[in-house]
Formats: sequence, structure tokens, C-alpha cells
Amino acid sequence: MLAQAPHPISAVESLPLVRIEGLNKWFGAIHVLKNIDLTVRPGARIVVCGPSGSGKSTLIRCINGLEPFQRGTIQLEAITLGNDARDTARARRQTGMVFQSFNLFPHLTVLANCTLALRRVLLKSAREAEEIAMHHLTVVRIPEKARSYPAQLSGGQQQRVAIARALCLNPRIMLFDEPTSALDPEMIKEVLDVMIALAGSGMTMVCVTHEMGFAREVADEIVFMDEGRVVEHSSSKDFFSRAAHPRARLFLDTILSH
Repeated sequence: MLAQAPHPISAVESLPLVRIEGLNKWFGAIHVLKNIDLTVRPGARIVVCGPSGSGKSTLIRCINGLEPFQRGTIQLEAITLGNDARDTARARRQTGMVFQSFNLFPHLTVLANCTLALRRVLLKSAREAEEIAMHHLTVVRIPEKARSYPAQLSGGQQQRVAIARALCLNPRIMLFDEPTSALDPEMIKEVLDVMIALAGSGMTMVCVTHEMGFAREVADEIVFMDEGRVVEHSSSKDFFSRAAHPRARLFLDTILSH
């Protein structure tokens, strides 16, 4: 079981956690993000979807400070990303990032992967770091693998370790970049179940995914991107029942027909 959901959000806490305005990003001559505006409020569960190459992963990497951008602003609460490396580092400590390919250190045990940042970044003692790590490994239903190495785990287990590692730093927001795309079909459900439970605990989440069943069940907002633009941003209910943009309707018809 996850920890109890947070206390009701106060008026102050209801202010945007992330505010993106006029975001533009180029890779050389390729304009990959075009005038993106997006607000993420505490407790929101946002799914970003769209065809391959539409800029979804680039957007989420910009939020985490992993990709520089050329125009626009990203604010994480009072911190502005992009102007100062120290501010970007401060913002990154408030975000948990889960990648497609797990990104675990292969030479470290599961427990050591989870305690590394706790000890080096937050300067926790070995005992406190292990207690925190074991708590979150229990949250993702894999405490028995604490002494194992990543190569001894299935892909689904490795991704759950990656989620636990991100949670160890007590992030304000969790970012997921297609967390199930590298998994075999039978392993997808175990990762999605953990994410569903995490959403139920009140965690703010922005998730890039093609798992429309997960999006329908968990998301309260859907951001649909195409060719570097947000072409539809609506409630999950409205998106699945009456998507307004023709490209979004085509995407849903294609995805849901499989």
C-alpha cells in the first residue's frame, strides 16, 4: 500500500506547480517544440500523448532540465529553468524522472541504486537512506530484490526500481517518459499498477505514454501533441468521448482499434 494521500490542497498549494509559456526548442534546423503553453497544478495527473516525433519526450525532458531550450519560460514553483545552472539543479531535485530504459547503475544493487542520491545529494546517513529506500521498494512491491543487481531482474522489476529510486528523493512531481515502451506485454501491467497506485496517493504526475487504457483510468487531463504543437488539451473524459481536433480523433481511432 502507498502512504496516505496528502492533506487537502490549500489555496496557496493550488497555485501552479509547473508553468510553461511560449516554449520553443530546436535541434539544429529542426523546430521540435513550437510555442508550448502548459500549466500543471499540484495533484494533477496529466498524460501527454500523440504520434511518434511530435515532441512529447522533448517536452518532458525540458521540464526536468535535461534539455536546453531556446525560447520561452519554464517555472517550477518560484524557480525559473534555463537561466542559471544552480536553479536548474534545484528544480531537478524537486522532480522525479522515470525513463524508457530504466537507467539503473548495473554495478550497484537495487538498494545501492536507491540510496546513492540520498547519501550524496541529500547527505542522509547510511541507515536513514536504507530505511527510505526500503520503504519505497515496498511501495513498488519489490522489497525482496533489494540485494539483487539490475541484470538479475525482469524489465518490469527494473522499471519499478527506477520508480522507487525517483520517489526516494520525495519529489513534488513525477515525470514519466514512456515508462512501459521497453517492456514485454506481460510486464506492462505490473508497472502500470504501481503508477495507478501512485496517482491514487495524490502525487502530481506528467506521463508520456501510448497506454490509452491507463490514460483513461488515471489521467484527469490529456495533452495531445502533433508536429511539436499542443493541438488539444482537455479533460480525459472530453478527450475520449469527443476529441475536437481531427488529428486527435485519428490517433484515437488508430490506437483504440488495436
